[in-house]
Amino acid sequence: MRAKYDPKRHELALRKRTIVSALIIFILIPVTIFIGIKYLEDQRYMLIGLLILFYTMLPFFMIFEKRRVRTREIVMVAVMSALTAFGNLMCFMITPFQPGTAMVILSGISFGPEAGFLVGAIARFVVNFFAGHGPWTPWQMFCWGILGFLSGLIFNKANVDKVKSRSFQIIVGPVLSIIVSILIGYVIYIYTKSAGTFFGWWLYAFGAIGLLIGLFIQRKRLPIDDLTLAIFGFLATFIIYGGIMNIAAMVMASAIPSSNITISLKSLAILYISGVPYDSVHGLGTAFFLFVFGEMMVKKMERVKIKYRLYV
Repeated sequence: MRAKYDPKRHELALRKRTIVSALIIFILIPVTIFIGIKYLEDQRYMLIGLLILFYTMLPFFMIFEKRRVRTREIVMVAVMSALTAFGNLMCFMITPFQPGTAMVILSGISFGPEAGFLVGAIARFVVNFFAGHGPWTPWQMFCWGILGFLSGLIFNKANVDKVKSRSFQIIVGPVLSIIVSILIGYVIYIYTKSAGTFFGWWLYAFGAIGLLIGLFIQRKRLPIDDLTLAIFGFLATFIIYGGIMNIAAMVMASAIPSSNITISLKSLAILYISGVPYDSVHGLGTAFFLFVFGEMMVKKMERVKIKYRLYV
């Protein structure tokens, strides 16, 4: 006989798996990527990718420890992964102006942080069968996954049908946090008379600090409206995805003797500066698709969850 749904027990299970997920995402996965680079010479990227998928499945399935797995809950994650991969493959050879990142963010909002990370990791792994696998695959899986995870943590779905569209009163907190953090970083840059330009790793690093502080302050409070989704999508894609992938580019290029790239702040500054155009277009693409389709898709997915009694 199937056990009845208990909201309190479900909430405790969600909290438990979120803690486990955070440990896996911010400790276990980075350590695994480091081992792949250091001891496997960055040549076992398929193995590292499969390990990341395995890690991300563990917290997702923790929710079923007190009840049986239902096919419909697994199917929804599979469908979102397929839609994300398809959306990205439509134009990956032409421009970074793609809907894939937006779909990962929407998956995290609708199905929770763990499912968001799982969708991002699976979809990126599938996309690279067509776009090309390489040492960048685990990094891209991690970046997409972390966007889905953060999205599931900070947005408030309780009033998804009541929020007035284009509301700016809550997103202003994270935006101001980013601006203040960047200004503090610029003051430190001027005071220390650091070499190079501020518009390199300094901009990304202090932007990331401000973004994370702002999102922590507004955890579970960001409304799901088109403007908020678009602003978050651009900032998260530009700062988090772009910031991590520029570090990945430095690490991967340093292994190629002919590249003249070493693991240093100077190399990182060059890669960050050269990566700004790509990261900007990628962020604008994410913002565009979230602005146009985000609010509508979240409402549709919430109704699907209610109809089929999905508790993920």
